[in-house]
Amino acid sequence: MSKYIILSAPSGSGKSTLASYLLENLKSLSFSVSSTTREIRKNEKEGIDYYFISKDEFNEHIKNNEFIEWEQVYNDDFKGTLKSEIKRLTDKNKNIIFDVDVLGGLNLKKYFGKDSLSIFIDVPSLSDLEERLIKRGTDAKYKIKERVNKAKIEISHKEKFDEKIMNSDIKKASKDILNVVIKFLSV
Repeated sequence: MSKYIILSAPSGSGKSTLASYLLENLKSLSFSVSSTTREIRKNEKEGIDYYFISKDEFNEHIKNNEFIEWEQVYNDDFKGTLKSEIKRLTDKNKNIIFDVDVLGGLNLKKYFGKDSLSIFIDVPSLSDLEERLIKRGTDAKYKIKERVNKAKIEISHKEKFDEKIMNSDIKKASKDILNVVIKFLSV
């Protein structure tokens, strides 16, 4: 039976870095590739980072009830987890790791229940988060402002998660999250 690791956090918190660290260190984990309507970034790959689809395709998936969860993350960005993606991974007897926004993470936790571990990746402050988003260099100023404003709301949900990992130092956060996930998978 598969187990589900759900990493959620505001954009720029380091959740993708921590997800990659877990995937490198725990061979029983496979990454659930989410679908998105946003534009592909320069370092991203189709089918690896996301399934990049049109809004029409996304709406067709909604209409056909093909998502476990989905959300309009930003004005021009819908994201969701396809049921077919989960089936693809569970057919391989893999435990699954998700790198999703906060509301998506809460919805996945409801769906998978006790077979899942939800982890909120926290940041020291909103100004630290904003600085990380600027350094990342992938978003326009208005997008960064939009992400920071959304982060205020997302942080208010952190107590709803099973675990919280502070990412003020990536090496420490990596060790902390690895220990938490190993413990969960061994039960």
